[in-house]
Amino acid sequence: MEEKDQNNIIPVDNQFLSRGCCHPPQLYHANGKMGEHRCCKLDVHNWLKDLVLPEDQPGFDCIEVRFKNSRKDFFRVTPDTKFTEGDIVAVEASPGHDIGIVTLTGETVRFQMRKKRVNPKSEHIKKVYRRARLSDIEKWLNAVDLEDPAKVKARKIARKLDLGMKINDVEYQGDETKAIFYYTAEERVDFRELIKLMAEEFKIRIEMRQIGMRQEAARLGGIGSCGRELCCSTWLTNFKSVTTNTARTQQLSLNPQKLAGQCGKLKCCLNYENAVYLDALKEFPNQDIVLKTSKGDAIHQKTDIFKKMMWYSYVSDQANLLALTIDKVKEIITLNRNGKFPAALEDLAEKREQKADFGSSAIEEEDINRFDKMENKSKNKRNNQRNDQRNNPRNDQRNNPKNDQRNDQRNKPRNDQRNDQPNDQSNDQSNDQSNDQSNDQRNDQRNDQRNDQRNKPRNEQRNNPRKDQRNNPQNDQRNNPRNDQRNDQPNDQSNDQPNDQPNDQSSK
Repeated sequence: MEEKDQNNIIPVDNQFLSRGCCHPPQLYHANGKMGEHRCCKLDVHNWLKDLVLPEDQPGFDCIEVRFKNSRKDFFRVTPDTKFTEGDIVAVEASPGHDIGIVTLTGETVRFQMRKKRVNPKSEHIKKVYRRARLSDIEKWLNAVDLEDPAKVKARKIARKLDLGMKINDVEYQGDETKAIFYYTAEERVDFRELIKLMAEEFKIRIEMRQIGMRQEAARLGGIGSCGRELCCSTWLTNFKSVTTNTARTQQLSLNPQKLAGQCGKLKCCLNYENAVYLDALKEFPNQDIVLKTSKGDAIHQKTDIFKKMMWYSYVSDQANLLALTIDKVKEIITLNRNGKFPAALEDLAEKREQKADFGSSAIEEEDINRFDKMENKSKNKRNNQRNDQRNNPRNDQRNNPKNDQRNDQRNKPRNDQRNDQPNDQSNDQSNDQSNDQSNDQRNDQRNDQRNDQRNKPRNEQRNNPRKDQRNNPQNDQRNNPRNDQRNDQPNDQSNDQPNDQPNDQSSK
């Protein structure tokens, strides 16, 4: 919006354009023309507005209310109240209430609910409280002014916490008790600490909602490559999956830069005419069939669907292209099935063209299939992280320095033995004798060192101070006379018996 001040044009920052308003609501004036159809996102037309219902049939008890950007919802109305399009109303929210603008009333709402698969008789449909009062509009204006500063602060807090998320939009509730933060992220984000810091900063209830890339483009809006406003932000509500096969069926150049929209995905407009192309291709023969001629075999290169032409080239000369009509291609296929081959394709060709060689460019280096692989990236990353966590403790044990020392000690004698073996095959006979002598000396020295190391602990055990303790005077108790008596008695008896027996035998 712009205001003319004499000869100067002053731009006006209208934050209510995202809510479908041509200008901010006025406190002391009527707001009937605020929600006109000229500047509304996801604008709808009530084509049953002038329909007069029978006297016995009551009006439909639900209305459609719009909020910021692409958020719309259905609310139930009491039978005593009537609303018109463009009215500012206070509706039920959790908690508190919210402020919105009425976009549809009457029987059109019934068809809209059927399209979005909402049951009109459901108990979960919230209620409309009243038309917005002056105090409600004042709070609403203050809440809208807080959205942009809150978005900047929230981005700074998320950057400090190093979270892999992008905060796209902020929407305050009409009563300033709650704020919804919309964000996009490639993976799952743990934002519990973020919510605590944001609640301390803004002093309100915080709600985080994750949206996709297409929903982000729909909420923020923009201008497409066609020069018009984005379809997802003006009229498109249902997002259908778009694949690279749609580009191939329409014979488009597989250039990712041209096929991708502002959201980074394939353009939604590729699906608009896809059904027409599929019907037209039913008349064309199979492109995989090779045309056989007496000059050589020809393969398919490209197709012109609108002119119903197919371009072929010989296998031996693929630089020269020949254009054939569909009927002539079918004739050649039937002749080949019967075992007949035409002389050459040049006699039947409508046009001739030489294939241009662009060489290696940036367009060819990019892969068109990256759009199909983006969905599996997040799954592969999660699986890789799980596998890393499972294998980490095992790798830690393997890389433990203690284990390295043990392996060095175990492998040291083996390496010594391997290094001790002479390389007789590589040396000459004259050098063998000198090498044998040097190796013998080295082996003798190593054997002596090993024997010294083995005998060292034995000598230490012999000179162990524990044995000296046995000769300590404190151990003289063992030489006590009591112990001598005990030791003498068995010795005397044992000594007498063997000495007496031979004497007795000799006397006999």
